[in-house]
Amino acid sequence: MASKDQAPGPAEVQPIAGLSPPPPGRTQAHAGTADEPYLRALLRLLARVPLGVAHALGAFVGWWIAHTPNRQRRNALINIALYRPELDTRAKIRLRNRSFAAFGRTYAEMGRLWLGPPEEVLGLIREVRGGELLRRDDGRGLIVLSPHLGAWELAGLYLAAQGPTAIFYKPQKRLDDVIVAARRRSGATLAPITARGIRALVDALAAGGYAGILPDQEPRADKGAAFAPLFGVPAWTMVLVNRLARKSGARVIFMFAERLARARGYRIHCLPAPDGIDSDDDVTAAAALNLGIERCIDVCPEQYLWAYRRFRRRPPGEPKVYVGGLGDYDAIERARRLRRAAAPT
Repeated sequence: MASKDQAPGPAEVQPIAGLSPPPPGRTQAHAGTADEPYLRALLRLLARVPLGVAHALGAFVGWWIAHTPNRQRRNALINIALYRPELDTRAKIRLRNRSFAAFGRTYAEMGRLWLGPPEEVLGLIREVRGGELLRRDDGRGLIVLSPHLGAWELAGLYLAAQGPTAIFYKPQKRLDDVIVAARRRSGATLAPITARGIRALVDALAAGGYAGILPDQEPRADKGAAFAPLFGVPAWTMVLVNRLARKSGARVIFMFAERLARARGYRIHCLPAPDGIDSDDDVTAAAALNLGIERCIDVCPEQYLWAYRRFRRRPPGEPKVYVGGLGDYDAIERARRLRRAAAPT
């Protein structure tokens, strides 16, 4: 059973750079979009309202998405039906609807998490379970994997407050400077998804620090990934983690921030990585990584980002996942057919 530690106090943190212009050298592609002034104004507003009000607004938007025919809610229901095929139809739909309410809360709380004073934001953490896994008493670095579950921005901020941290990061088309400033507030170094960024992760681990990675995104490259089961379905999965672990000798854990009910704050969970995540066999390591993601999701499945098209890339000859009608029963039937096709003969 995971231990329940009190959340340690944040390390010395830097004040947020706020809504500053993009830093020198930022490419035009990530310099901003026409709707950014409105998004910035919305962020400022959400940062000022009570967290409970922001969550209520987000839940309403999520409810509207969940009850309006669209591809996102269809894709989410397909993923949920693949994850929990044993649930009856109503239970799958209820989980989908709750997940969109959580999805709305995730984005409505971004203003507070990105723009609020770091000590105030970290003060929203009410409990840390498994916090002993974050210790680096042996001097080795630690690879921390945080899926898109709960308040993932808070998980990254908390990690960086524990010690020197490099976070793997993909520059965004919108609000990139805001995101960069927010993630740097407690001292994190942002490592771009390039060879230079991988070198920054290696250097951080060699110095005994943390390397933070979002492990549940589908790699776009044809290399550096392998198909491995996730919910029993082949998923194109990164193999960066096992290669970093072997190269650096670092341990690997999972961490995420669960959102508590009624805006009472957040609970940090740290879970050990499954055996084999540092295997020299890429498929074995990728399967262990996906098993770790599943174990995290099992804690609070309604807070996972189910609308993400995780199975977009398919093995040769395998049918596409995210196709078909937008109705709920169409989505559930689609998942049933995919599972039937994937079952061994």
